[in-house]
Amino acid sequence: MNVLIVYAHPEPRSLNGSLKDFSVKRLQDAGHTVQVSDLYAMNWKASLDADDSLAHRAGERFDPSRASKHAFENGLQSADIAAEQAKLKWADAVILQFPLWWFTMPAILKGWVERVYAYGFAYGVGEHSDARWGDRYGEGMFAGKRAMLVVTTGGWESHYSARGINGPIDDVLFPIQHGVLYYPGFDVLPPFVVYRTSRVDEAKYLDVREALGERLDTLWNTAPIPFRPQNGGAYRIPELTLKDDIAAGREGLGVHVE
Repeated sequence: MNVLIVYAHPEPRSLNGSLKDFSVKRLQDAGHTVQVSDLYAMNWKASLDADDSLAHRAGERFDPSRASKHAFENGLQSADIAAEQAKLKWADAVILQFPLWWFTMPAILKGWVERVYAYGFAYGVGEHSDARWGDRYGEGMFAGKRAMLVVTTGGWESHYSARGINGPIDDVLFPIQHGVLYYPGFDVLPPFVVYRTSRVDEAKYLDVREALGERLDTLWNTAPIPFRPQNGGAYRIPELTLKDDIAAGREGLGVHVE
């Protein structure tokens, strides 16, 4: 299988750097082909702007979605965007690896998503009608591919528990797992999260590495998070709200998981 690791940490000698190197070797030793997009090493441009299209004219009003669509459809995207899109098409599985900074991914990784997920590639696809509202949330360009987050955080696991001060980790990661990954069609696996990273000594590191290795070994048969598909009958269209008989009496992010 082909695995793409999109990696966002500025220090190669960090815990993240060690885990990334371990993942590459573990996957390759198992016979998989691996590519790594090391965003800091690549000096990835994080900001989506008019320069992402080769057709933009100076002084012309910049419309991000319209420019993205035109550039994608006409082969006018900047080379770095096109290269990352080719990796996504090639991959059978994608791993996003990053430290949790201020409750989300680092800006450089967010910028990777914003620039690479072009209109017509990751969004704005499919039929929009009274029966369907585009190919998304379970359908789309990446349907049939798998994705997983590898996340490190300085907080304790209890801080991200059901009653923890930071909120449940599944809620914190929901915009990434449900939005960035499930929206364009990935089957999203439960995340691999390393807590309290400042206390990871050599013994703890070996435990973390072993646990990560087990997750990588089962990348292809781990059951994905059972997010509700948008066009599967659970949602009213075009309102895109759950029907009254689905998760009746419940609210919040959890209602979007079967």
